[in-house]
Amino acid sequence: MTSTSSRPLPRHRRAFAAAAAAVAALTLNGCVAGEDSTATSAVQETSGGTLTLDFATYNPLSLIIKDQGWLEDGLADEGVAVEWVQSAGSNKANENLRSGAIDVGSTAGSAALLNRANGSPIKAIDVFSQPEWSALVVGPDSGITSVADLAGKSVAATKGTDPYFFLVQALDEAGLSLSDVTVEQLQHADGRTALDNGSVDAWAGLDPIMADAEQNGARLAYRNLDFNTYGLLAANESFLEEDPEQAQAVVNAYEKARAWAAENPDETARILAEVAGLDPSVAKTVILERSNLDVEPAPGAAQRSVLAKIGPTLVETGDVASQEQIDEALDSLLEDSYVRNADPDALGASS
Repeated sequence: MTSTSSRPLPRHRRAFAAAAAAVAALTLNGCVAGEDSTATSAVQETSGGTLTLDFATYNPLSLIIKDQGWLEDGLADEGVAVEWVQSAGSNKANENLRSGAIDVGSTAGSAALLNRANGSPIKAIDVFSQPEWSALVVGPDSGITSVADLAGKSVAATKGTDPYFFLVQALDEAGLSLSDVTVEQLQHADGRTALDNGSVDAWAGLDPIMADAEQNGARLAYRNLDFNTYGLLAANESFLEEDPEQAQAVVNAYEKARAWAAENPDETARILAEVAGLDPSVAKTVILERSNLDVEPAPGAAQRSVLAKIGPTLVETGDVASQEQIDEALDSLLEDSYVRNADPDALGASS
């Protein structure tokens, strides 16, 4: 059971804290509300609160929404400010969800299950993709040609993310375990750097960084679509309870972005290339070949089936204490009502 101290600060308390900080700042500057029209305007502009969500290069729909400004435009009349925080991986999105730094975050299905099973009060409210974003990557001159060849080798991986659990499953399929390799805990981009400079023998990679490495000579030594879990949009329960209209606006934006991406694949790749600093051809590979954005968006049976398979692995690795916690998380993680009620047109015409 999660202690009270580990739960995110309630949104109304965070809003109060932010307001208090603003007043303190004004006082320190020698003015109070009413003496400075600019300060008063700033308070009024955020009178509807703040929606904080992440964007991530492994979540193309988030990049489209941020680029197009739909949430900013759609929530302006309610006085809601929109803040964006970049997630470097599912583990970072989960950290920010747990701390209350964001209301909505981009995670792999495995990472969302891990977070919920360990007591984080989150719900998966949208499926943003069914990607093949993970694989085992080796250098161009590596003699590693199969997972079995990893025995006794070092592998960079980001714990708590799909690539890490991809590695675990791949090792198990080859009759190996984590004890047969040396796992170097590195964030995704740092794992790629370690592979490039020879500090590790292999890397449990993540797109789009993986696709860029591949273009520069790295080789995907092992791929398996079934070992990739879905991309899930996760939200704190406190946010869903306190600001359901904002949550619905986020899902509306995601469904608007899904349709937009289908109509504008080249532009979607351009946005990804710009944000991630990729060659446009690499971004196209990620969008067109390894990102299935045209997936049923309502979290449900398909995701539950995949996560039920990965659940025992989370227990075996010690990431979750018991199967009972996995089962409880599976019963409470998936929430399809926001997608079922989604209205992409509610945010106005596409740009």
